Amino acid sequence: MRSVIMAAVLTAGATGAFAQQGVIRGTVRNEQGQPVPFVNISIPSLKKGTVANGAGTFILAAPQGEYKIRISGVGQKSLEQPAHFSTDTTITDITLQSNGDLNEVVVSASRRKETLDEVPSSITIVGPRELEAQKGISNNIMDILAVTVPGLGFSGNQTGNTGQTLRGRNLLVMVDGIPQSTPLRAGGRDMRTIDPSAIERVEVIKGATSIYGNGSDGGLINYITKKGQQGKPLSGKTTVGATTQLKSAQHTAGIELGQLLSGAAGKFDFVVSGHYEQTGVYKDANGEVLSPEYGLGETQLWNGFAKVGYTINPKNRVELMYNFFGSQQKSDYILKPGKYLDSAAIGVPGKRPGAAEGTPYNHNASVHWSSEGIIGGTDLDVNVYAQRFRTIYSFVDSWRGGGQSQINSKKSGLRINLSSPIRAGKNVDLQAVYGLDFMNDITNQDLVDGRTWVPEMDMRNYAPYAQLKTTLYRHWVLKAGARFENINIDVPDFTTIISKNNSTGEYNVGGVAVKGGSLNYNALVYNAGLRYNEWSYFKPFVSYSQSFSIADLGRTLRSAKENTLSLLKTKAVIAHNYEAGATSTLGPVNLEASYYISKSALGSAYTEIDGRFEIERNPEKVYGFEFAADARILKNLSAGGSYSFVEGKIDKDGNGNYKDEKDTYIGGDRISPTKVTAYVKYNPIERWSLRLQMLQALSRDRFKPGANGKYSYGQGPVNSFAIFSLFSSLELDKHSGISLGVDNLFNKDYYTVTSQWNARNENYVKGNGVRLNLQYTYQF
Repeated sequence: MRSVIMAAVLTAGATGAFAQQGVIRGTVRNEQGQPVPFVNISIPSLKKGTVANGAGTFILAAPQGEYKIRISGVGQKSLEQPAHFSTDTTITDITLQSNGDLNEVVVSASRRKETLDEVPSSITIVGPRELEAQKGISNNIMDILAVTVPGLGFSGNQTGNTGQTLRGRNLLVMVDGIPQSTPLRAGGRDMRTIDPSAIERVEVIKGATSIYGNGSDGGLINYITKKGQQGKPLSGKTTVGATTQLKSAQHTAGIELGQLLSGAAGKFDFVVSGHYEQTGVYKDANGEVLSPEYGLGETQLWNGFAKVGYTINPKNRVELMYNFFGSQQKSDYILKPGKYLDSAAIGVPGKRPGAAEGTPYNHNASVHWSSEGIIGGTDLDVNVYAQRFRTIYSFVDSWRGGGQSQINSKKSGLRINLSSPIRAGKNVDLQAVYGLDFMNDITNQDLVDGRTWVPEMDMRNYAPYAQLKTTLYRHWVLKAGARFENINIDVPDFTTIISKNNSTGEYNVGGVAVKGGSLNYNALVYNAGLRYNEWSYFKPFVSYSQSFSIADLGRTLRSAKENTLSLLKTKAVIAHNYEAGATSTLGPVNLEASYYISKSALGSAYTEIDGRFEIERNPEKVYGFEFAADARILKNLSAGGSYSFVEGKIDKDGNGNYKDEKDTYIGGDRISPTKVTAYVKYNPIERWSLRLQMLQALSRDRFKPGANGKYSYGQGPVNSFAIFSLFSSLELDKHSGISLGVDNLFNKDYYTVTSQWNARNENYVKGNGVRLNLQYTYQF
């Protein structure tokens, strides 16, 4: 009996040792059902895996049993799921969701989900992976977009985005479609109104567009916020970070804390996050404290975000979103003006007068209802939103006794969007997108002490619109549409404030009593585009689009010389944008190129006359081109870059020539110097990523100094410079990771683009010296 038992034990052990391998076979597909090639499929517990072929299919063998398999690929959200390995081959399909890096789907261009192949215009999408890397270098969203979006101007390393135009014109900034820009009084604080920690992706539509209305002459930027993660009742991410500068590091240390929770239960899903940041003193490459005026040093930032979704049934869903953003500077330094073209403006110890500069609050809230097939094949989207915004500027002596101005804005609106298929003939199918926008925008600019600078402007905007899209002969995508703008603005009686004449230094500007009234605008604007998609190696497109905007009415009002509203120059600007471009995929190489011209019969450039700013109303032409390339050189090595050129001119004599002796260039506050970007990304191992990138500004010198030898605002020459940055991230285990970002890696000593064209002693500021950002993250 003992022998029999021993033999049985040995036989069982031998059978287990030489058991047959289990096998699974499958195909990896994306959300559209298309195969995803070269995806990694692995069994982390066994440290083995395989790679899908070009058709997305794979075979993976392992000892029989249950294991967790991990599926990951470039541009896709990683997925873990159980799999049973048995002697019989298991055939399975796996669906991965895009993380945005593939730039496949866009919603901002026409208010419904479309692939980029359906949009005949230039679009840049900054996906989650790119956002995470750039955020690890600088948490300033304006820095992030300057590096990642061709055609967008340079960041000024300040709280405001003045000069950071898109293709030489002002742009409309939105959060989930909620306008952040204040076109009635463009204060240059609309880009930095939400923290990147709450953003899933950024969609940038370039060129004049009327689809969202007032303020989008150069295009629009839409921050798409995060959504609740499906499939888990609770998941989260904790971020702890520290920043410092290397040169004269004293007082430069800062901290960053963030927490995100997400999950789903039944028909509900949610995401909630909080982010806090305290920056230290900012210093230049020589260790000098940067000027605190509108600076980002010694700044506290808060961001709270929540989104709750309820899926009523497979065709109906409701989402509620709220975001709070606040950022204020509390500095122990005051400004010491520099000397333009000679020495920099710096910060010296001192007590700053007045209230803390920055944005005390920016509230955004919305209720979004989406319904598929509500009537036949018609889909419906309804979005109700509200925004409350306040921002405070630095203390200046422009008014008697000095003071601080602040912009207050209240917006509320309703968007009703429908999408219907239309059969127009035997072989012609149309997709119609149509609806109605309503927005009420109440904006004013006063002084913190109560004096009125810009009276309260009450705007009501009704705008019906319609867009049609069809596919002709399988490969031609044709789109056309129109939007009717009906805008009414009520302005009360007011008296312009007495302020300093910048030319003489005397307080002799203002004091004009202006009788208010109503301004009414009606305009029908159009767009049309054509794209050809047969060949992956060459997909050309052409487009024409118009935009409608009121050219900073508040600045016109506060500089009024006439005593009646109707006598002021308040006509709206209609810009005409023409563009031709193409995208190309040549194996592992992706290319994009476009050329554009934008014209308007009325201008919106600022000019300084007798110590006050006025808006130049002569015709304008802005033109330029962009080129971008990305290449996957090896499996673990990729590189890319972009080149953006833009120029603009004012037709002073109105003859349409733009080459006469009287004609002038548009200033640097609108036209950025040529921008060049480049990057190299390398993964030494799967868990370790390295990225080296460059941002370069080329020279722009279009103006001569005045008779007094000084340059006017916006006309200062810009000298070229290039800064490099490094980002490295390491996954410690499946839950935690660390990253190190190094901004201005080689400690370049340079003046920002904004400070150079500004041409003022107090604004002649350098950029940051080498700055470190160390972060630890834990996920569950």
